[in-house]
Amino acid sequence: MNIVIVESPAKAKTVNKYLGSGYRVLASYGHVRDLPSKNGSVLPDKDFEMHWDVEPKAAKRLEEIAKAVKGANKLILATDPDREGEAISWHVYQVLNRKKALDKVAVERVVFNAVTKEAVLDAMRHPREIDGPLVNAYLARRALDYLVGFTLSPVLWRKLPGARSAGRVQSVALRLVCDRELEIERFRAQEYWSLAAELATAKSETFLARLTAVDGKKLEKFDIADEATAMRLKAALEGGRFVVQSVESKSQRRHPAPPFTTSTLQQEASRKLGFSPRHTMQLAQRLYEGVDLDGESEGLITYMRTDGVQIVPEAIAAARRTVEQLYGRNYVPPSPRQYETKAKNAQEAHEAIRPTDFGKPPEKVARFLDSDSLKLYKLVWQRTLASQASSAEIERTTAEIGVTGNDGVTYRLRATGSVIRFDGFLKLYEEGTDDVIGEDGALPILAQADQLEGRKIEAKQHFTEPPPRYSEASLIKKMEELGIGRPSTYASTLNILRDREYVRLDKKRLHPEDKGRLVTAFLENFFRRYVEYDFTADLEEKLDLISAGQLAWKDVLRDFWRDFIAAVQDIGELRITEVLDALNDMLGPHIFPGTEGGGDPRACPSCGAGRLSLKIGKFGAFIGCSNYPDCRFTRQLADGGDKTGALGSEGKLLGTDPETELDVTLRTGRFGPYVQLGENGAEKPKRASIPKGFDPEGIDLSRALSLLSLPREVGAHPETGKPITAGFGRFGPYVQHDGKYASLSGADEVFTVGINRAVSLLAEKAANRIRRGATVIKDLGEHPEIKGAVQVLSGRYGPYVKHGKINATLPKDRNPEEVTLADAVELIAARAAKGPAKKPVRKTSKAKKTKKEKEVIEETAH
Repeated sequence: MNIVIVESPAKAKTVNKYLGSGYRVLASYGHVRDLPSKNGSVLPDKDFEMHWDVEPKAAKRLEEIAKAVKGANKLILATDPDREGEAISWHVYQVLNRKKALDKVAVERVVFNAVTKEAVLDAMRHPREIDGPLVNAYLARRALDYLVGFTLSPVLWRKLPGARSAGRVQSVALRLVCDRELEIERFRAQEYWSLAAELATAKSETFLARLTAVDGKKLEKFDIADEATAMRLKAALEGGRFVVQSVESKSQRRHPAPPFTTSTLQQEASRKLGFSPRHTMQLAQRLYEGVDLDGESEGLITYMRTDGVQIVPEAIAAARRTVEQLYGRNYVPPSPRQYETKAKNAQEAHEAIRPTDFGKPPEKVARFLDSDSLKLYKLVWQRTLASQASSAEIERTTAEIGVTGNDGVTYRLRATGSVIRFDGFLKLYEEGTDDVIGEDGALPILAQADQLEGRKIEAKQHFTEPPPRYSEASLIKKMEELGIGRPSTYASTLNILRDREYVRLDKKRLHPEDKGRLVTAFLENFFRRYVEYDFTADLEEKLDLISAGQLAWKDVLRDFWRDFIAAVQDIGELRITEVLDALNDMLGPHIFPGTEGGGDPRACPSCGAGRLSLKIGKFGAFIGCSNYPDCRFTRQLADGGDKTGALGSEGKLLGTDPETELDVTLRTGRFGPYVQLGENGAEKPKRASIPKGFDPEGIDLSRALSLLSLPREVGAHPETGKPITAGFGRFGPYVQHDGKYASLSGADEVFTVGINRAVSLLAEKAANRIRRGATVIKDLGEHPEIKGAVQVLSGRYGPYVKHGKINATLPKDRNPEEVTLADAVELIAARAAKGPAKKPVRKTSKAKKTKKEKEVIEETAH
């Protein structure tokens, strides 16, 4: 018996069918070992000795693999064909060797770029040894990420409380987002105007021509700077005699884009399908590992983590045949197209992402795929075919038109247009949504000396615009251009930035949060070298040289660590006040926006004598007065999107409380908008936060008094006689009785809920203690292997799938309505492999530290 190791159960199931009874295929479920979430896992003083721990969930699987290997003829390591796949094979080999399970067992390493029968059987015929340089590159990357995370993050926690972590690639990606925001804030719009004439031929065919020159001088963008100039030129052109001076037509060929790499797949899926990079990679993983096609499992696309744009000759031939069959011979170029990788630091020698079988068009496999998987497969299919299709032929026409104005000055206008003479690859696929061919469409037939009628002259005002914020797609593109990170890390890097609340995604654009800007400012001030784009890219190049066997991995670590630890030790001597002073200066325009009167933006608006400064508290950064505790003025960091940001220390007066005769004001503080009764004095005034769902601008005196009166007594419980109260808590609006809580449906219900409704909610809550609030979203049918129904449910902590006593939480970006039975079975199998859920650890100070350290190790794992 030969034992084959792959990463996932889905891949194992597919490969096992191809190999037959002489083989047993087992899944490692990804990595089986990792660096422990604690200091000392990498020891620079001991020549970078690394201590690995077997993942708890992997221990049981490794025991099963060890038992299966004992007595086997051969162990075949068939994990993915990249650096991570090589590392998984190495880890499995190391563990089994320590367990003495490999005695007299031959060990081979095989790789296949596609999970098809032909590819798998061919790989088995060409085994090799584990690639040492590739493993060394993995070890170097893992050690670097660990050392940066576990050395730099504690510095952040001490010097910048509220910051979560820093990472080698994560921090540089965050800097890109923050730098773009700084560009936007510094941007000042500049006015300019343009003039266009609607002209008509003798046949009354109309088109637009734009003013390009005045009195023989070419107009630059800002030459028409104001309305007065624009109106003067418009008046000069009106009623003029327009004559065609020249017409020039040029034929151009537009070539197709290469097949997908990991980066371009994520970008296009974001642009065209609206998928997040993480969702794209999850779908691609399933398409690669195998889809059940009428009982036959087969991978539909090649390996999805790649820098390469080339595809093998037989696939090129198949693509060309398919294009000819579908569209005709004229859509196939005379010779096959060959592409070369242009991405900086491209490392993997894999094919581009392509369909494994061009005989399986999207419509043929549609019934076996969920809607999102089908959309992604169709995208890969179209892009690959288009890459081997003929070029598009476009005719671009430019007409120069002269006119003598009413002021005696000669003016020149230009009209441009384009016509697609042959669509070529555009019949199959066009990259992106911003690649528009010809903004003016086709021009009518024009000839030199043609007389044209001026129908209308239009002057338009324009303003320059700031650079756009990054989308997930454009940030990935920028990271790839700079050589930051690897294709397999882009999705996880973006997830980390969002999970740590360093950035937020709003209307598909990445906005830096204040805590993200603080971290970036801190790193730029005190660790600038390590967030420089060139430094990070150069380090990636060294890692690639290690994988090529041209550099020793520990030499790279020594060079890095020597300078890095010196920088960390230097910052350790700084006082927090010095750190805050540096951040005050760097973030000044953002956190201390200018006042309308032009006064000192850092003057305290409450006491007038104090000076505003960045402060660090238990929950993060805020702005406070230097005269604390005499002056208790605080506010959140500046945020242009916060409607209450201009309320200041005294806030907005809403009126007077009739009972106490104290002023009621609407204010904003470090935790958001709130209402306050009375002023700051010896005793802290009563305050109430504005709950989510309420617009602070819509809060009036009546609503403010209602908030200040909370919690509200609804009435006495009919059974116990004890009071039922309503209010707002950590998890939203609630009713409470005798220490038991039940959620209300909306914020307004806090003020309107009656005794009957409150009693009913509390009773329902008491009756449903297991997965409280669980409702069935979808019945998926019987489990294919183990008796019992599989369902998708919605519970207290979100959607999950259920089979018997096993509950598996759905990933955040999965739509529960689109989960298939196959998806659910895979999630349930993965959850079952983890074993019973552990009891929560008591959060002592040590436990909290461990949790923080765990966050760091999770972020550096990629």
